[in-house]
Amino acid sequence: MSTKTLSITDHWLQAVSHCPSPNQNERPDAPVDLLVIHNISLPPGQFGGGHVQELFTNCLDPKADPFFAEIEGLEVSAHVLIERDGTITQFVAFDRRAWHAGVSSYQGREACNDFSIGIELEGADDMPYTDAQYQRLADLINLLLVSYPDLSKEKIVGHSDIAPGRKTDPGPSFDWSRLHRSISS
Repeated sequence: MSTKTLSITDHWLQAVSHCPSPNQNERPDAPVDLLVIHNISLPPGQFGGGHVQELFTNCLDPKADPFFAEIEGLEVSAHVLIERDGTITQFVAFDRRAWHAGVSSYQGREACNDFSIGIELEGADDMPYTDAQYQRLADLINLLLVSYPDLSKEKIVGHSDIAPGRKTDPGPSFDWSRLHRSISS
């Protein structure tokens, strides 16, 4: 799917699924100028099943998997999830603060949730991402770069870059060169 099929109206992507998360709030008066790439799989290393959506909406059953009991009560979200087949789901409007970065810092600025958009890829640090994910991620980023003028190609980072030592995603299997080649200047 190309960027022509994706559009944004009132900070929500059109032609994708919406699954509003309660884990969000107003941003402080700061420009949105950072994109943070994450990965997630629930249970770890397993894909599909809708568990990420359940986590981001506080509906994850802690009895459904031993790992889910470990993260019971966790209140997190991201703006967008891109699944293995390229399906995009949006959880938080881009002008709102999603709870994806946690304790974080970028170029001396703390609390990256205040000024970033969080994009989750269904995946794991040590597993290759799919062609569909790279294509949809590039489509989305190209649209965001046009729609939010404070964003730039140079301000796209991994969760590991803003929370080093605490986070490792999107991991060594993420092909940053491939992503940068597919993003418009």
